[in-house]
Amino acid sequence: IADAVHSSAPVILFPKGSAYALDTLSAHPSVSGIGLDWTVKPQTARAVTQNRVALQGNYDPIKLMQPVDNIQQEVHQMIRDFGTTGYIANLGHGILPHIPVEHARAFIDAVKNFKS
Repeated sequence: IADAVHSSAPVILFPKGSAYALDTLSAHPSVSGIGLDWTVKPQTARAVTQNRVALQGNYDPIKLMQPVDNIQQEVHQMIRDFGTTGYIANLGHGILPHIPVEHARAFIDAVKNFKS
């Protein structure tokens, strides 16, 4: 699929549960980025992918049930751990239907308000 579409748009793969394949996936010439689930540590992902691709993720969506202050602190730490170059802050999987809207908004605001 990546080979078929990469000439039309950047390809970001989301191989959930595939930490073992990050080296191979990041070396693929059709891949621009890799979305990470919450089981992959930022430092590990950076080391294995060797900055060949952008990284996206990896906030555990269930953590959006925490108090808003905790969400903000954890999101800022996630961004510090990944760094701001070649990184897209995002959840490590889809949002769950029972997440309070204000908690999802806290995640977004934390990303927008991050200062390194």
